[in-house]
Amino acid sequence: MSSELLQKIFRTLGDPTRVRIGLLLQREELAVQELMEVLGMAQSRVSRHLGILREAALVRDRRDGTYALYHFVGPEEPAWADAWALACRAVADDPATERDQAALARVLRAREQRAHSFFDSVGGEWDALRKVWGDELLRARAFRHLIPSGMTVADVGTGTGVLAIDLAEAGCHVIAIDSSEAMLEAAARKLEAAGVSGVELRAGTAEGLPLADGEVDAAFAHMVLQYLEAPEPAIAEMSRVVRPGGRVVLIDFVSHDRAWMQGELGVRHLGFAPEDLAAAMRAAGLEQVHVNVQPEATRGADLPETFIASGTRPEENR
Repeated sequence: MSSELLQKIFRTLGDPTRVRIGLLLQREELAVQELMEVLGMAQSRVSRHLGILREAALVRDRRDGTYALYHFVGPEEPAWADAWALACRAVADDPATERDQAALARVLRAREQRAHSFFDSVGGEWDALRKVWGDELLRARAFRHLIPSGMTVADVGTGTGVLAIDLAEAGCHVIAIDSSEAMLEAAARKLEAAGVSGVELRAGTAEGLPLADGEVDAAFAHMVLQYLEAPEPAIAEMSRVVRPGGRVVLIDFVSHDRAWMQGELGVRHLGFAPEDLAAAMRAAGLEQVHVNVQPEATRGADLPETFIASGTRPEENR
């Protein structure tokens, strides 16, 4: 090891605050404002530490609309890996580290509560808000990714039940799932008004679906991923609950710069890169993955392109 590398390692990891930040980012991708809240530090100080960690290639950032989100990158060089392991052991019993983890848990709970509060507050007004998407064409095209009527289908993040009604009217038995009680109540009213049967409403999250393994023939998430903390756990759950040979269908926006959606529609992500979605679906064990961009679905409106992604759970004992 060169003396220059040794000095860089000492400079980077010699400050316990930087190790604390690294430990937090190992657990969760965070914005500067969230790190400020967890650590109780000013933005200038947090940003300075992040800059040093980023220069050492231990931390990377990505843009998500108007936010910069930071995540930890495990050191690859043996010298860095050994030094990082030693630094983590050194602060393991530090009371500040324990406080950080408790504060991080509070920040993550607040994130989740903000999402629930948004949907609980809009409730039955959601139909009026979501008309901005003009997504009837997308829903119709999504049906092409289904096999015929008679299937049991999960509508993940059902909202007010718009897609659930379409699926039920197509002859499917629908299990409509949402984490917001206000949304489920609005969906129940809409189903009753439409005179639609064959829809079962269940409370649950996309990351923890209230479904048994292989309980459904297909699972849909229609404009849902953009509201989640991360899409990967939800995609893995959808893969889990479909039967072997069953299909997962995802409909959402391609990566875009319409930051107004975060304020007006409460989204967490400004779309997704098709290649990233395809990789997440394959990582969830899905095969025959296709991500089809639908530019004409939002043509003429100030809206990003959309995609319909589908993947199939492998048959057993092939």
